[in-house]
Amino acid sequence: MPVAALRRATRETVSGLPREFWWLWTSTLVNRLGAFVATFMALYLTLDRGYSATYAGLVAALHGLGGVVSSIGAGVMTDRLGRRPTLLVAQASTAASVALLGFMHHPVAIAAVAFLVGAASNASRPAVQAMMADIVRPEDRVRAFSLNYWAINLGFAVSSMAAGFIAEVSYLTGFLIEAGMTAVCAVVVFVKLPESRPPRQTGTEKGDGEEEVRLGTVLRDRRFMGVVGLSFLVALVFQQGAVGLPVAMGAAGFSPADYGLAIAVNGVLIVALQIPVTRFIERRDTGRILVVSSLLAGYGFGLTAFAGSVGVFALTVCVWTLGEMLNAPTQTGLVVRLSPAQGRGRYQGMYTLSWSVAALVAPLMSGLVIDRFGAEWLWGMCAVIGTAAAIGYAVLMRRLGAAEPAAGETPAATTKPEVSPA
Repeated sequence: MPVAALRRATRETVSGLPREFWWLWTSTLVNRLGAFVATFMALYLTLDRGYSATYAGLVAALHGLGGVVSSIGAGVMTDRLGRRPTLLVAQASTAASVALLGFMHHPVAIAAVAFLVGAASNASRPAVQAMMADIVRPEDRVRAFSLNYWAINLGFAVSSMAAGFIAEVSYLTGFLIEAGMTAVCAVVVFVKLPESRPPRQTGTEKGDGEEEVRLGTVLRDRRFMGVVGLSFLVALVFQQGAVGLPVAMGAAGFSPADYGLAIAVNGVLIVALQIPVTRFIERRDTGRILVVSSLLAGYGFGLTAFAGSVGVFALTVCVWTLGEMLNAPTQTGLVVRLSPAQGRGRYQGMYTLSWSVAALVAPLMSGLVIDRFGAEWLWGMCAVIGTAAAIGYAVLMRRLGAAEPAAGETPAATTKPEVSPA
């Protein structure tokens, strides 16, 4: 793509979004720039503290369990207390618990605080996504979610590189830096972001009144729960990049550096191509994008069964990364489309739960399959799961229709949300 065309595409991608969105985007970027703990937690426990790999896995599982527990609770808080208070509580709690984790020495204390870190850090996601849906016009939401996803990956790419250097100096320094940068995010939210929760309504239509949007409402919404189920399948596949792929490469005789080289392609591609991809998908059919992204994810990992060199592994990463770039903003936009304005927190919490549960199940699935049947079976299962998700999306989107508005929303509720001062 010529430089002038790339500049024009970038300008068109970032233009027209409200100022509040960019402060929220900045908060996300700063938060991910300081996300060191997740990167070096296993090394910290095994090398610095001298614990076993089994214990490190247990701590990682408890960290994930914390995310599962907080997903629904944070969604309810987002609707009841508001987006801004939930973000403040989540980020302040994350900063405090991460700093505390750096000073823990007893294995039980480390495991308990890791659970708290997982719960606190995951609690901000429903609020961020709900606030973004509140302040961005419906026609700009896919673009906004894509830019937010780009910030997450840019921050993670930088923090992953910095984590190694920081760990050589002091693991405690890494914990304290992450706590400090998360505290900065809380300050940004407090100073720059007004509350965006739509005002309570007293209309008679379902979804107009807040009291009608409860967890039971979400669970009875079969269309939305279908999206949650399909999201779980896709997440189960994508998680293999962090859990199944390193194990399989190690068992095949490749070094950790080889895995690092292959998986680095994921972050590089997302940072380099997410904006052009956003321009491509912004006006495309949602159902087709989700079908294609599921197939790319499933068969991208499926091709890993034929990989025999770092270059081929990197090529398979390219395939499923493209699926990831297509899926993430499109699926998040679909979740918002199906969420009533007064229940966005609960709906986003349920959606977040699908990814949190996948993060728990994926390590168990990959370990069991690789140990008993071999890595080739795991990659074959990924292809099957991706195909099943693609079929599910095709059926679901055919039922939804191409132009159905978000459940329970009026045009005014989606295009002109009231943004009140704190």
